Amino acid sequence: MKRLAILIVLILAFACANPQNDTAPLVFQSDFGIKDAAVASMKGVAAGISSDLKIFDLTHEVPSYNVWEAAQRLVQTAEYWPSGTVFVSVVDPGVGTERKSVVLKTESGHYFVTPDNGTLTLIAEKLGIEGVREIDEAVNRRKDSGKSYTFHGRDVYAYTGARLAAGIIGFAEVGQKLENKVVSIPYQKAKFEGNVLYGNIPILDIQYGNVWTNIHRETFNQLGVEHGYEVQVKISQGSSVVLQQTLAYQPTFGKVAVGEPLLYLNSLSQVSLALNQGNFAAKHNIGSGSDWNIEIWR
Repeated sequence: MKRLAILIVLILAFACANPQNDTAPLVFQSDFGIKDAAVASMKGVAAGISSDLKIFDLTHEVPSYNVWEAAQRLVQTAEYWPSGTVFVSVVDPGVGTERKSVVLKTESGHYFVTPDNGTLTLIAEKLGIEGVREIDEAVNRRKDSGKSYTFHGRDVYAYTGARLAAGIIGFAEVGQKLENKVVSIPYQKAKFEGNVLYGNIPILDIQYGNVWTNIHRETFNQLGVEHGYEVQVKISQGSSVVLQQTLAYQPTFGKVAVGEPLLYLNSLSQVSLALNQGNFAAKHNIGSGSDWNIEIWR
């Protein structure tokens, strides 16, 4: 019994000296690409904060300066990560200007470290805002980087995000509390009105050229169509009509012949357009963004 007691004491002492790693996942997104050292520099700053951090990439292939697509990739991904995850998103065409550097905490418990330039438009809508704080660069900025004005991704956002994920600071220590609102990019929200579905084309399925919309299954169901029915589709960029076409609504690609178009619900339960084994977007010169809209009717 005496030996057992000594063993228990030693185990407890070891556990106290080596506490469980309690860091949160740290996820990076940017428009930097991976051809140079920018992404590695941000990860190096994070690793310097804590070697225990679990660091992941969302994407670094957001088109240059495309804040809207950054917003889309975040909302497409965040809900699949556990509460407490810290996202650092750096698509920052206004770097060094008066736009605010913020951390948004959502009602789901996720954190987003980013310039407040529209990147948070969709996350704020979908996950809700628990709080917004402006990053206090007097405290939350990489040492001796104050004269660097063009790489806040490394000097401010990666540094602050890593400190937050590592538990070195809490949300209250990020900086001053702001109003519970963020800069928002206007866009066509999905709706069913006058027997017509209206929506936006926020993003393309880049690998295959499928056209994704923000019209979810529940809104689409108001149109009252079943698999095999045909619908009319009109796509516009601003005031210019790019495509008007009749499409069959099908559950999956193989329900139409190779090269034929279809309307389907993608893996996110959103109305989408595709060619079976082809590139719908390229064939019809369709893009995506806040000014790309779609109408669907029977």
